[in-house]
Amino acid sequence: MTSIDHITLEVADTSSAERFYTDAFGLGDRVRVRASDTPTSGFRGYTMSITVAQPADVTAYVDSAVAAGATVIKPVTTSLWGVGATVQAPDGAIWKIATSAKKDTGPAVREAESVVLLLGADDVKASKRFYVDRGLPVGKSFGSYVQFDLKDSPVQLGLYKRRALAKDAGVPEDGDGSHRIVIGGGADSVVDPDGFAWEAGAV
Repeated sequence: MTSIDHITLEVADTSSAERFYTDAFGLGDRVRVRASDTPTSGFRGYTMSITVAQPADVTAYVDSAVAAGATVIKPVTTSLWGVGATVQAPDGAIWKIATSAKKDTGPAVREAESVVLLLGADDVKASKRFYVDRGLPVGKSFGSYVQFDLKDSPVQLGLYKRRALAKDAGVPEDGDGSHRIVIGGGADSVVDPDGFAWEAGAV
């Protein structure tokens, strides 16, 4: 468990979801979908983030996501940390697109510098220990936030206090039922302290 090969989103309509993710983000095999009707409501306890090089790229991704059917939760905004926006896919997954840059240095491109899965943890310390015990090296850790250093992993991983993650996403923290996401990586199938399931990834 030192790399995330892909994430699988459980959706009601796989054809529509596949079309959305191809048109909106173009992340290839890093994002997969499969059919599920498992009950879920409200905040699912995680967000996906795409980091890009400049503000124009944030806008390009948001525009393509909206054109494909996403709903804007937070419009493109400049903050102390850079420029970002949050959208919700038709299947309910929440996506944040962000850059630390505040000025453009060239024309817009839809090219992700990294894709990051942020898991909302009820007890960040306990969840961090779970992952460290399974071989995930910590890159940054402060307060209610942990960023693991997964080197060249197709998808990076972080932990954030659930309430803080919901606030950052711009949605109420209430939610129950299935997370509707499965993490592909490692050699075994495990479930973390917050109920996020891992399944064996590529060998």
